[in-house]
Amino acid sequence: MSIKVEALKSKKLIGQVFLERGLIDEEELRTALNLQAESREKLGKLLVDLGYISERDCLAVVSEHISIPAISGTDYPEVPVLENVLTFRFMKQCKLVPVALENGVLTLAMTDPMDSATVDSVRQATGYQIRVLLGAESEIMDVLEKFYGSSASTFGRIIEGIDEGNIENLADEIEDIEQLKDLASEAPVIRLVNLIISKAIENRASDIHIEPFEKDLKVRYRIDGILHDVESPPKKLKAALISRVKIMSKLNIAERRLPQDGRIKLKVLGKDIDLRVSTLPTLYGESVVMRILDKSNTNLYDIRKLGFPEDSLQEFESLIRRPHGILLVTGPTGSGKTTTLYSALSTINLPDKKIITIEDPVEYQIDGVNQIHANPQIGLTFASGLRHIVRQDPDVIMIGEIRDLETAEIAIRAALTGHLVFSTLHTNDAPSAITRLIDMGAEDYLIASSLLGVLAQRLIRVICPSCKKEVFPVAEMLDEIGFSRGEARNGPDRFFEGTGCEHCGNTGFVGRVGIYELMPINDDIRKLTVGKADSNQIRKKAIENGMRPLRDDGWLKVRQGASSIAEVLRVTQES
Repeated sequence: MSIKVEALKSKKLIGQVFLERGLIDEEELRTALNLQAESREKLGKLLVDLGYISERDCLAVVSEHISIPAISGTDYPEVPVLENVLTFRFMKQCKLVPVALENGVLTLAMTDPMDSATVDSVRQATGYQIRVLLGAESEIMDVLEKFYGSSASTFGRIIEGIDEGNIENLADEIEDIEQLKDLASEAPVIRLVNLIISKAIENRASDIHIEPFEKDLKVRYRIDGILHDVESPPKKLKAALISRVKIMSKLNIAERRLPQDGRIKLKVLGKDIDLRVSTLPTLYGESVVMRILDKSNTNLYDIRKLGFPEDSLQEFESLIRRPHGILLVTGPTGSGKTTTLYSALSTINLPDKKIITIEDPVEYQIDGVNQIHANPQIGLTFASGLRHIVRQDPDVIMIGEIRDLETAEIAIRAALTGHLVFSTLHTNDAPSAITRLIDMGAEDYLIASSLLGVLAQRLIRVICPSCKKEVFPVAEMLDEIGFSRGEARNGPDRFFEGTGCEHCGNTGFVGRVGIYELMPINDDIRKLTVGKADSNQIRKKAIENGMRPLRDDGWLKVRQGASSIAEVLRVTQES
């Protein structure tokens, strides 16, 4: 729907401020104004609901624009300031909540502090002088719900905007594709999907799961490697929500029997975000998973910020600067292997080197690196792509994963003919990478000649600094896990945990850091490789030569106060 020039002029003032601050672009403003013409919502609220800006950024701009102070989430009272004076219905309708009463002055947090009629009504009802502050709608509604009952969540308010008659039609049996498209294009459905995405990004999630079950529709975020349930929309909205995601990712909304993969590019909270979308037919409908890839973090691949101990970092950096050979990074899915390899490539990405990668899929783009997206459906596999890459005169090659003998043999041949090759394997520890290659059918003497080193890794959660507290494990527990209770290099060992707070979402952790097991290939390891020794023999020799096992590297993080004993035990296994 186009919007009249008069409406644009009348609403341009605050929108212009958002534009000048660089928080939105003209296309996003135009989208919000068109939706405003339909819904008559405030422009700032629509920009937040659409995921273009954060609620806190919106509040700061509007506060400065109208010269009324804003209240932050931590400044709301812990207990109700007024009771049995203003009705819950009135406060909810006017979107206000009392936050302080002092010397006959009642302070109100309002989404619209310029609403003089409401301020006068409160003054007459209470008999107090009124001071107003600008508040975020979600925070005001949450405080109202907490103090005065009745659910008033953001999800609930958006869902209230969906016509009840249409909700009854949102069933799995809808076969009319045009009807599905219409439902998925309704403003409340668009806002709901954008809210799910923007909340995930605000909460630092790496994945969004939308899962239909028999009795409900569940939305979960993976935060710091752990799935968390979040507020979910009604099951009746399943068809519209999933169709909306499929439209955004350019998938076929009529096809619900086969898995589909797509991609969404959008700007959320001022960040350029890629969403890798996967749909999968299940018993109760299509399950959707969106992997969040923050393109604005492309320049943050700093190898020194990954968590390497100083000695391991120096050794790893020396390996990635070698002129030829293979360096493998191993670990399960989601252990940060790709991030480590991207950081290594960024470190050696200089004008005198040609770097080519073949990945499935290309997750992040690196300036100066030629990246190829593998596509087995058209015959572009890792192996076939690798055959052509070596004819492009590269200095460094990165292969997303060595999955079969053909890829392993071409990688070994490339390394032996003067190329530096990076790749990944799915093994539990570094020594197992050698036995995995031999099990694939690669020749042991070629592995021994070409392999430079193997890095095994995991990601452990970092204790939240806001709620970090010292704990005192019992002696028996420390003995059982083999943790030294003696004097550490800088004094006695100290242990910490996070108790959970608002800053970390009551998880006790914020962010993750890597723990590593680096095994450089020396003469001893080469002899064992040619002798077809098992992984236990290789591991024993590597430790004798100075390799620090994964769990021991985890204990270093515990001693530094970065993580907890329980977290290290969770992600590592006994050697």
